Order: sequence, then C-alpha cells, then structure tokens
Amino acid sequence: MQGLKLTAPQALLCAAVADTLPSERAAAVAQLRATLGDEATFALGQTNDVATLLAHSLLEIDSDASLSPLAVGTSGENSLPEHWREAHTQLQRRLSAYLTEMDRVAAALSQAGISMVALKNAGIARGIYPCPACCPMGDLDVLVEKKNFRQAHAIMLANDYHFEFRSPLEEAELQAAEEGGGAEYWKILPDGEKLWFELQWRPVAGRWIRPDQEPPAEVLMARSVPISGTAVRLLAPQDNLLQVALHTAKHTYVRAPGYRLHTDVDRIVRRQPIDWDSFVAQVKALQVKTAVYFSLAIPRALFHTPIPDEVLESLRPPSWKERLMSRWLQRAGIFNPDERKFSKLGFICFTMLLYDDLGGLRRAALPDREWMRVHYAGQENVALPRLYWRRLLNLVSKRNAT
Repeated sequence: MQGLKLTAPQALLCAAVADTLPSERAAAVAQLRATLGDEATFALGQTNDVATLLAHSLLEIDSDASLSPLAVGTSGENSLPEHWREAHTQLQRRLSAYLTEMDRVAAALSQAGISMVALKNAGIARGIYPCPACCPMGDLDVLVEKKNFRQAHAIMLANDYHFEFRSPLEEAELQAAEEGGGAEYWKILPDGEKLWFELQWRPVAGRWIRPDQEPPAEVLMARSVPISGTAVRLLAPQDNLLQVALHTAKHTYVRAPGYRLHTDVDRIVRRQPIDWDSFVAQVKALQVKTAVYFSLAIPRALFHTPIPDEVLESLRPPSWKERLMSRWLQRAGIFNPDERKFSKLGFICFTMLLYDDLGGLRRAALPDREWMRVHYAGQENVALPRLYWRRLLNLVSKRNAT
C-alpha cells in the first residue's frame, strides 16, 4: 500500500498488537505507556478496540519475571492499574460465554446432521488463537449450507433464540433473510449477557460483493476442518484468509470495527499454513484482486505481517488505482474506526473501485436472470426490469435482497 504514514504512537500500537513474540509486544506496549502515559494508552486501545490486546501484554509483563524490566516505573504483583485487569477479565468472561454457547448451538445442529463453521473472529478465537479476550467481537457469525438454512433457523428458535435484525432497515422475515444470505438472532445468556448470533449461508454477504465473487458455502464447508473438543468447524487456511480479506473489504478497511479487522489477517497468516499459490489462484478466479490486495497490504504495512512480496505484486491493482485508493484510505484514517469515514456518495464511489474492472461492477449491480430468479423467489409476477431497479435501490439503501 502506497504512502501509509503512522505517527510514533500509532506505530507502537501496531507493534503492541501484532501477533509476534510476547517480548516484542510487551516492549512496544511498555514504550507506548512511557510515551503517552497510562491513561492515554488505555484510551488509545479502547478507541481502536484493542485495549484487551494491550492489557494481555501488560499482564504478561506483570507476571513474567523475564519481562519485568519492561514495566515502566513500577514493579510488583499489583503494579498494573486495575482498569487493564478489569477490561481483560470482563471481555474474557463475556467471550468465553459466547464460545460456550456457540459450541452448544453447533452440537444441536450436528445432531440434525448440519455442519456449522465459525467465521471471522469466532473462528479465530475458537480455533487458532489461545486468548478469547484478545479476539474482541460483538457477535458470533457462523456458516451453514443454504439447503440447511431453514432447518437451522428452526433449531435456533427451538433453542430460545429470537429472530430479529439489528438494522432498522431490515425486517425479520424468513424469506427475505434467505434471499439476503443470512439471519440474525439474539438470546439472553445465563449470566445476563445479550448475545447476537448471525446464521449465514453466504460467507460474506456484502451489499457490494458480487454473488459469484464469494466462494460457495458448500465448497467451503466441504474443505473445512474440525476443531478439537467441539462440533464447530473452521475454514481451511486459504479459505479462512480469503473470507476474512473479503469481510475486511466489505468494511472498506477503515469502517468499524476497522483497525481491529486487520489483526485477523495478521493472525491467520502467522498461525495457519497458507498455500500462497493456491490462494492467489482462488483470488484471481473470483476476480477479487483489488479487494484482497488492500486487505493484505494494510496489515503488511501496519504489523509487518509476513505476506510474500510476490503475492502482493501478483494482486496489485493498476498504479493509478492503488495511489487513489491508498490516499483515500490515508485521508479517511486507518485508526479511530468509529469516526465518520465516508460520505454516502464517497462510500459508493470507493466501493466501486474495489472491482477489478467495469465489467465486474456491472455484473455486481445487475446479476444474471438466474441469480435474480433464485434471490427474488416468490416475485415472479414482477417484471425483471422492475426487479433490477429494486435491487439498485437496495444496494444504496440496505443489505436486504442484495
């Protein structure tokens, strides 16, 4: 990615949350506290949704004698301010409860012969990263095959889940959910926590992700791998990286949760064996080179994620597009994800640039007749031009039916 500039505290923050050696992370967070002070460091972590990652390193400093020289101006078991411990402990408790519930749902689906794959941070926390508190997430996202979607929906309801979309633009109607790619549910857990659970048959389900640019759920499910001790499954390494990369692009790299999303790519690359030739071939076959390029180039720039030069070079968009998008992202800001990043028109224009060519953009906005027939089932009496017009309105207003 061209021209990404970091301030000294931003560079230290990146070093502190990268999935490197504990001593390297600890040194970075200690230096960050020395530079900004404790409260400002905590606020920076909270603003960027990585406070618990910083807390984990500080807890390691506090408990590991070999790291104790990194403690800034303090020593002893109780030297770490309580807000760090509390942030880590609270999130650890909440996300551990989430993962326990995900295991329970997976077991219920498995009894009905339905496989379930955990997506994004749910999969990372359950399958490849040892600390749930270092995998912040607001909900659980899982994948099932479309043929099992309605049966899985019934099982969710039978397990005390309420079918409801968080967005006021979407109605809790099963037909619409099935057309759109997934449904949302909520449940109050035994500890009083409200859990949102998203059941998807589309692995990304973005408004501007062309339907044929997503790997079919059936293929992903067939290649998925078991996670020991649970009925939950994890995407195969290349598929996991691709799904996370497309999800990051769906958030246009900087929109909430923004910055934290790039740590997902960093962890998958460092903790799962990636067949880069296979990965690049899949990206090219799906025509998502531009979208995936920035999903890889940004964590490479932020965290020095070990992505081979030849991989980035093979996915790099034309130089004019890379310069334009890089400058746009720099101006929008990689950090502070809850800030306003794009105007409505700016968001649409930036997202249009994610397509590799104009033909891909046209096919995304106006899919073929077969896709329209399947996704607008039950509306056969509506003329096709009117359905296309309805789709275009949906693309700029809401996710439903896109």
